[in-house]
Amino acid sequence: MARVLVSIKIFPSDIDVDLEKIKEKIKKELPSYASVYGFNEEPIAFGLKALIAHIAVPEDKAGGLREVESILENIEEISQFETQAITRM
Repeated sequence: MARVLVSIKIFPSDIDVDLEKIKEKIKKELPSYASVYGFNEEPIAFGLKALIAHIAVPEDKAGGLREVESILENIEEISQFETQAITRM
């Protein structure tokens, strides 16, 4: 079964938010069919960093990406996010 790698840029709700805490919450909350492929940090301005999450989901899972986005919306340390890229693995 083919998988799709989604790169999502995540903006923390505050400069004091620990990105490690966000990473752990994402790993914990993801549905069983999705997995974290990796994380990168990207400086924005004045010490604020965005988190780039690379998440793998099955290509044939209907609504899989939407469910991942819904989970991200419910993590209070995340102010907003945007999908940057989707590619087949």
